[in-house]
Amino acid sequence: MSDYSFFGAVSKSFDKAAKFTSWDPGILEQIKQCNAVYRMNFPVKIGDKVEVIKAYRVQHSHHKTPCKGGIRFSTMVNLDEVMALAALMTYKCAIVNVPFGGAKGGIAIDPKKYTPYQLENITRRYTAELIKKNFIGPGTDVPAPDYGTGEREMAWILDTYTSMRPGEIDAAGCVTGKPVTQGGVRGRREATGLGVFYGIREVCKMDDVMKKLGLSTGVEGKRVIVQGLGNVGYHAAKFFREGGAKLICLAEHDGAIFCEGGLNEEEVFQYKKKNGSIKNFPNTKFIATSAEALEIECDILIPAALENVINGENAPRVKAKIIGEGANGPLTPEADEVFIKTGTLVVPDMYLNAGGVTVSYFEWLKNLSHVRYGRMEKRFTENLNAHILGTIEDLTTKKVSSRQREFIMHGPEEADLVYSGLEETMITATHEIMNLWKSNPEIPDMRTAAYVVAINKVATSYAELGIFP
Repeated sequence: MSDYSFFGAVSKSFDKAAKFTSWDPGILEQIKQCNAVYRMNFPVKIGDKVEVIKAYRVQHSHHKTPCKGGIRFSTMVNLDEVMALAALMTYKCAIVNVPFGGAKGGIAIDPKKYTPYQLENITRRYTAELIKKNFIGPGTDVPAPDYGTGEREMAWILDTYTSMRPGEIDAAGCVTGKPVTQGGVRGRREATGLGVFYGIREVCKMDDVMKKLGLSTGVEGKRVIVQGLGNVGYHAAKFFREGGAKLICLAEHDGAIFCEGGLNEEEVFQYKKKNGSIKNFPNTKFIATSAEALEIECDILIPAALENVINGENAPRVKAKIIGEGANGPLTPEADEVFIKTGTLVVPDMYLNAGGVTVSYFEWLKNLSHVRYGRMEKRFTENLNAHILGTIEDLTTKKVSSRQREFIMHGPEEADLVYSGLEETMITATHEIMNLWKSNPEIPDMRTAAYVVAINKVATSYAELGIFP
């Protein structure tokens, strides 16, 4: 698969969907291409040696600004991957109505091979390079965490930015996914996994779709397999289990564990933390490779690790009825063709894992408004609810239980509002894609329908900006 091009696969899916739109070919070509590509090599002192670090930042589209997209630290990072992920970000933001252009960044390193101090040096130097070329800023380009990065790296980026741009009042909005103490938003960490759950839960509520797949409506009782126990996989597994689904298999890079009775992701996570692997987890069957786990019979399969794990070769052996793409690009276009024939429903990454960027948008808005969500209305809502409840109790001479009282009186905290905003976003996007797909029976799959929605929104933006006649 060495000749596989991720950006080529994204372009292929784009072309497949473009046929179902009536936009000028020139506009379509403009949307497809990456607007700005920044390749850099910079020296960093590691121990007593100087290492040259290879890094990238790609801004795919400027139809809306700022651009938005994560930064990943991985030896697999290359220009093709970063361009593909930046393009997916453009389409993702359009589908979920987040007013950003797509971008992505990457540093070609294995973060496990460096000390925190060395990683900090690399991250700060990368940020300085971005600042030099105006590839970061609350109004130009706003990075976020991705594979191999987290809150710590985002805090370093913010600190570097504020020290080089002193006095910039909205500086905290230059990056998202920060620790809450540094202007982050509560609910960001679990956002992508929660978005995956909300999206699939909404699809599972659709009677006609479930009937076609031979499944009952709702996620309750559905057998779920999750590949990847990172941030996205862990939280997706957690919300599915809490939603009444049965987690029968968890797959990691060094193998998978299967248990028909169901697994608890937190117990598996703690076991892995202690033992360095999920192998020999009590009362489970160990499966030698993660790839084998993808072929086990189940209702819902969530590949939440890396791209290109299901391709034309192994797709015919995948028995899941619904595949929810938690990761970016886990299926190749060849796999899509196989699933169209078998009638497997693929819920595409470009909107399903948009929970991260949606909540990043909320964090960015919080940074620009300089006030925590819920601070203005929490007490007012609680006092109002208490007053309404007291009046009803007086009129009916009946008292509600303390549990009900707590629920009714509760004013929204920041996390409540973030969850609510994310749920609204995922439900709206799911229906928008499904309605378009149902109204045009020639569209072969949900991914193509999602691309059509994205293309229409981005092209409309361009047209309304007067860039094109």
